[in-house]
Amino acid sequence: MMKTFAICGVSNRAMSMFIQPLVTEFSERNQIVGLLDSDLRRIDICKERFPELAAANSYKDGQFEQMIQETKPDAIIVVSRDDTHIDYILKALAKDIDVITEKPMVTTSKDAVKVLEAEKKSKGKVTVAFNYRYSPYHRKIKEMVLEGKIGRVTSVDLNWYIDTYHGASYFKRWNRQREFSGGLSIHKSTHHFDLVNWWIDQYPEEVFSYGALNYYGPDGELNPDPSTDNRYCGTCHVQNDCDYYMRWNPRTLQSAVKDDHIKMDEMNDKQYTGYRPDQCIFDSEINIEDTYTATVKYNKGALLSYSINFSVPYEGYRLAINGTKGRIETQEWHAPSRVPFEVPEQTIDYYPLFGSKEIIHVVQTPGGHGGGDPILLNDIFLGVDPRRNYEILAGAEAGAYTIAVGEGVWKSAKENRPIKIEELLNAEQKNIIQQ
Repeated sequence: MMKTFAICGVSNRAMSMFIQPLVTEFSERNQIVGLLDSDLRRIDICKERFPELAAANSYKDGQFEQMIQETKPDAIIVVSRDDTHIDYILKALAKDIDVITEKPMVTTSKDAVKVLEAEKKSKGKVTVAFNYRYSPYHRKIKEMVLEGKIGRVTSVDLNWYIDTYHGASYFKRWNRQREFSGGLSIHKSTHHFDLVNWWIDQYPEEVFSYGALNYYGPDGELNPDPSTDNRYCGTCHVQNDCDYYMRWNPRTLQSAVKDDHIKMDEMNDKQYTGYRPDQCIFDSEINIEDTYTATVKYNKGALLSYSINFSVPYEGYRLAINGTKGRIETQEWHAPSRVPFEVPEQTIDYYPLFGSKEIIHVVQTPGGHGGGDPILLNDIFLGVDPRRNYEILAGAEAGAYTIAVGEGVWKSAKENRPIKIEELLNAEQKNIIQQ
């Protein structure tokens, strides 16, 4: 039986993560019937790239109801700007339509509560595309915890590093404004909080954190011209004096680094209307943080020590999970092509509390996000793998808890006090979650 989808937000992420697989390997059982975006030029580009979508109807923002009425999709896929997710999710659930949404599910705890309440009344269900869960390393860690290798989890140390290329990209685009992204403790860290929540299978109860804007914004120490604002990398008069720009954009453009976070071919309105992903990382409108440290307390006693920095010489993370019977350690080096030194193979090191260390070499799989994307898409479009003996596909509850922790991190840093999760997901909603 053919399942039909409407895409809300024809972003580059939508095209690479969802549209391309749907029109290729999943096309026998799935069909895209509608495309919606605030910029019709994006839809035109999408159809040029994927001629298979010629028959799919096109809609502008504000025509969601019309799209649903005319195309009658079985599910919508939400890949629009973060702050717009809530509108599409609620409207779809009101019509008993399933929702697949990119992370973050929404940008505020208030909106997360709205989603949970709406889903409870709806025949539709929300799936949050937390692809980090599907990395072979992350699945192996989950399996080790479930096997009881470390006993009851007592603490987690997670330090995440975003390099100067990837980190700067968030400050070049709409992510740099909290009203659009919820800040990076939500837009980015929701991935990390979800991993921890899922690994240890505990509910977060309280957050305390510190945060700062150390590298970007008008007071950034490496700003080559603090006297001017609203510059663009492509036309900036001081680009050759900007360490961030020159690290990744040498004067010979053939040597420039390219990945999916900064689309150089979209600049100067060559493709998308009014969209430039090369805004200055030192602009005054930046109102989010680039550095966080946080502690999270969980309902079964585990404690998380978390940090994230968006201007580091290399990218990856360091993880340790401690339990009453042992410890798991691993370190990932992401994007090794962007560092001027060799990086070791990632392994998982297991230390029993009393015994010999084991080094686990994980079987890797191809595909984006460490091999996680293809497996996630299989679960979404072909059905959950029946051979897996634990839950991995995330729903609205998982999405809500990551939003609450991320918002708690920001509010704690702002207000200099611990934030209880039930302040953000009120007591009545807590009952809805745990039913």
